Amino acid sequence: MMDRRPGEQLLAKRGACALSRRSLLAAGFPAILSAQNRKPNILLLLGDNWAAPHASALGDPVVKTPTFDRLAREGVVFTHAFAPNPSCSPSRSSLLTGQTTHRLGAAANLYGPLDPNIPRYPALLEDAGYFLGLIGKGWAPGTVPPDRNGRTRNFAGDSFPDLNAFLAARPEGKPFCLWFGSHDPHVPWDRGQSFKKNLDARRLRIPRNLPDDPSVRGDMLGYYGEVAQFDHECGEMLEILRQRGELDNTLIVMTSDNGWQLPRGLANCYDLGVRIPLAMRFPDRIRKGQVRRDYASIYDLAPTFLEAAGIAAPGPMDGRSLFSSFRRKEIFLERERHANVRKGNLSYPIRGIRTEDFLYLRNLDPDRWPAGDPEFYWAVGPYGDVDDSQSKQYLMRAKPQPYFDLTFAKRPAEELFDLRKDPDQITNLAAQPSMQATRQKLAARVDAWMRETGDPRAKGPTSFWDDVPYTGPKFQGKPLD
Repeated sequence: MMDRRPGEQLLAKRGACALSRRSLLAAGFPAILSAQNRKPNILLLLGDNWAAPHASALGDPVVKTPTFDRLAREGVVFTHAFAPNPSCSPSRSSLLTGQTTHRLGAAANLYGPLDPNIPRYPALLEDAGYFLGLIGKGWAPGTVPPDRNGRTRNFAGDSFPDLNAFLAARPEGKPFCLWFGSHDPHVPWDRGQSFKKNLDARRLRIPRNLPDDPSVRGDMLGYYGEVAQFDHECGEMLEILRQRGELDNTLIVMTSDNGWQLPRGLANCYDLGVRIPLAMRFPDRIRKGQVRRDYASIYDLAPTFLEAAGIAAPGPMDGRSLFSSFRRKEIFLERERHANVRKGNLSYPIRGIRTEDFLYLRNLDPDRWPAGDPEFYWAVGPYGDVDDSQSKQYLMRAKPQPYFDLTFAKRPAEELFDLRKDPDQITNLAAQPSMQATRQKLAARVDAWMRETGDPRAKGPTSFWDDVPYTGPKFQGKPLD
């Protein structure tokens, strides 16, 4: 058992993710450093609320993602990649630190502060001589405190308007670590119109949790247009690197922070809230055309980047380098407070596990509204943990069943879905007598994970995350008509 408070670093002694040349070779990866001992550049291409499988390389029949497809074709694609938390700044905190979010204290909440004393891969790379930079959205939303040098800058690095400006500012001979955080495909879906017009609406696959209504189809097409816009901008960056002779010495990762913003996606631990695209390219060091079906997490990126740079991780991480021979067969999921949408600023805590065959979720306060209070409280509007969209407005106005209840109704203490028969996670089997052995086995795995990782909720109910102040803005706008 661990008795440290949330937010303390290095909560468990579970073996550091140390640099291992042997582990690289065992996994089919040649040694990291070239004959000239050049440090590789590191480029993160991060979408904003982009869910899997919404990429053509992952089998989506509508959206075209040639850049993502290229990275998959020339490197490796992960078919089972997840965010550990379906909320923006918690997931980005996990990416930065290599930790699951309940080990990050208040940072498990949206807008929650991230303790600057917890090691983060960009700062570690900067200390090792990397030139650090950010384009677009970095660690957000939240207030970044001054760093150890008294500078107030994003945890991802100094901000630059575009790639050319970043490369022009880089000192000669320095490797770079660049975070490109797109604002796509975040609502409102008003960008990407030139890509949207070329989409075939007849081929849309509407998830079973949503009705086949023009509002849903329109939202999906707007979302897909921005996915294509993001992919196009990533492709332009790869072309700039190619022209400058930097492409093949750059580890490139293209992924997302969490799932899409349609109902039952963002802020939910169902697949559409946490399952994300992930592809990685590193020529001559990653064998081309690999398809990895083991489970990867966004918190695996920090140890992966450190290993690529030849830097040992500073201590235990929940993440494992994707270069290692380690293969994860399951992923643990969680959430605390998303937006401030319940009277008293209350969280909706979840802990769960996702395996190949099952999704098990434990709703720790099932008396609370999972989507936020039905009445407007502070942020977004009624049911404020579902961001506004035409689809949400249709569900609230028409109340079609079972779609309304799947999104807004209170949920039982436990949920269990058989993914072999129910990939959209619609039918809860947790109370079925025939499923009790499976439910108990998965529940025990969640209990063990919570204890082993020092989760404060392993000891019972806690108001810690409810008591963290919410620093996000009060909703000032008008919901969609």
